[in-house]
Amino acid sequence: MTVRRGMVALGDSITRGRGGAPALGVHPQSWAQWVAEALGLPFSNLAVDGAQAGDVVRGQLPRLAGPYDLATLYVGANDARGVAFDAVAFARDVEEIAAALRPQATRVLVLTVPLDLGRPRAGADVVAANAALRALGEDVCALDDFGGARWLLPDAVHPTSPGMVEIANRALAALGEDARVDGDERRDRPARARYALWYARLQLRDRRRRLQERT
Repeated sequence: MTVRRGMVALGDSITRGRGGAPALGVHPQSWAQWVAEALGLPFSNLAVDGAQAGDVVRGQLPRLAGPYDLATLYVGANDARGVAFDAVAFARDVEEIAAALRPQATRVLVLTVPLDLGRPRAGADVVAANAALRALGEDVCALDDFGGARWLLPDAVHPTSPGMVEIANRALAALGEDARVDGDERRDRPARARYALWYARLQLRDRRRRLQERT
């Protein structure tokens, strides 16, 4: 009998996946939870809202309790959006994370950060963060081109519930797995119309937020 030791996920709110609203009929949950379910693995989600790479080192690595079949790391969005982003410190922190995961997991999967991140946009700092993540030498799930109204909320940071499914399927593909997630997304015209109205309201709210931040 093959013993499945489980999957552990490290990261920020994108991986924690708490809250959120169903969109187009898709149940809201973390992309990592979708992956664990698709692979039939017990799941430990150590991600914390707002976490940066240094927070993962200090707060999440001590909670590891491997060995695991799979460990995932999705971090960098909060780092790259910060006004004091330090590419050297970020690279050092993610290498420390990867070094801690390697002896605890059979496989380590690292996800990159969407290039069109944040409103206002994070810009070149995302490129530096992704370079550090790719330099780890682990399996990589590329999210550089991830974006758009179907997959990201108007803040261009947090995925919609269909976006979580898309990330999960990209992660499974990056692992070379045949399993795929079906979130039962609705594509009929009434559902799309309701989604467009809901999204427009969120866009208006986000524009107000940005205006308040500027003033």
